[in-house]
Amino acid sequence: MADSPASSARTDGRAANQLRPLRFTNGIAPYATGSTLIEWGNTRVICGVTVEENVPRWMKEQNVTGGWITAEYSMLPYSTLQRKSRDITKGKIDGRSQEIQRLIGRAMRAAIDLGKLGPRTIWIDCDVLQADGGTRTAAISGSFVALSLAIRRLMAEGKIAENPMSHAVAAVSVGIVHNQPLLDLCYVEDAAAEVDMNLVMNSIGEFIVYFPCFPSFPWFYIFVIWLRQASLGVPCFKFFGTSKGRKRLYYGAFCD
Repeated sequence: MADSPASSARTDGRAANQLRPLRFTNGIAPYATGSTLIEWGNTRVICGVTVEENVPRWMKEQNVTGGWITAEYSMLPYSTLQRKSRDITKGKIDGRSQEIQRLIGRAMRAAIDLGKLGPRTIWIDCDVLQADGGTRTAAISGSFVALSLAIRRLMAEGKIAENPMSHAVAAVSVGIVHNQPLLDLCYVEDAAAEVDMNLVMNSIGEFIVYFPCFPSFPWFYIFVIWLRQASLGVPCFKFFGTSKGRKRLYYGAFCD
């Protein structure tokens, strides 16, 4: 994306391609194997990792070797302007939280060689202390830091012989607000966005997962055109011809 000056288009005065301030405080949960508090603008998420020396039942039944990584995500009742009820009061996890924790798990598994992990399960717990947009991307980025700290500790204790980490993983949101493409949306921008997307990438520039939200279908094509023209263009978007000679757009995770 070309540099653009700070303007009143953004509530905090950032340039269109500028991230909010980002800070990590490691070791925030001393009983966890690895933990960090990620502060991304006014969004704050604690990410903690714990390790169980066993694997899920389905892995045993299917004779799958190696380990597993799974995640849980929740927003504390006071993390939003209006109190958010705990999932336990509803008797089940809400659809949004379930979607996000699956996204976190997929992203972290892409950063690890599960075969080198050994027969153990890594749990990643993400608790949102304060939400101001981008809780998904903050949770993913914070989870990787906490996971890295946990792996370092497991290796130091001799529980893992070889480093299973492959490439660093991080996430960010992009969107179009009032016809202007913006990077790293805060809550006000996210609520006003015509279209937005969460992008998960690794340190060698590969797209791991991208999760789009296109409330208005024409914006789908406009957004893709912008992404392809921007400096952070998305090569995993591809046009394919159909049998009728028309073009359709294919999108999903793990595209070449």
